Amino acid sequence: QVQLVESGGGLVQAGDSLRLSCAAAGLTFSNYAMGWFRQAPGKEREFVAAISRSGGSTDYADSMKGRFTISRDNAKNTAYLQMNSLKPEDTGDYYCAARLSGTVAFNYWGQGTQVTVSS
Repeated sequence: QVQLVESGGGLVQAGDSLRLSCAAAGLTFSNYAMGWFRQAPGKEREFVAAISRSGGSTDYADSMKGRFTISRDNAKNTAYLQMNSLKPEDTGDYYCAARLSGTVAFNYWGQGTQVTVSS
């Protein structure tokens, strides 16, 4: 059974930093690209960042470039999202997802962790 468990969310002030973690189990982690998505209150879920299986390639939504950094540790079966200079508009539920190499859609999703940024 595949499990993706996010952690690290919380309530912070604008300008603060947070690091989210996504611990994976039940899959061969290094076979999966990993992604982070978020859903703000009343809005659709949006792409945040993605990282290749080896970690050698990353991709970001334009609004996150320069502030967010995605990384992974295949030895720990964990992906991370370092978020700096947080803004109130970064508030939302953050989800990690895993995409098997060679597929287009993300196959597995976590339950999410909540991030609230106060002004």
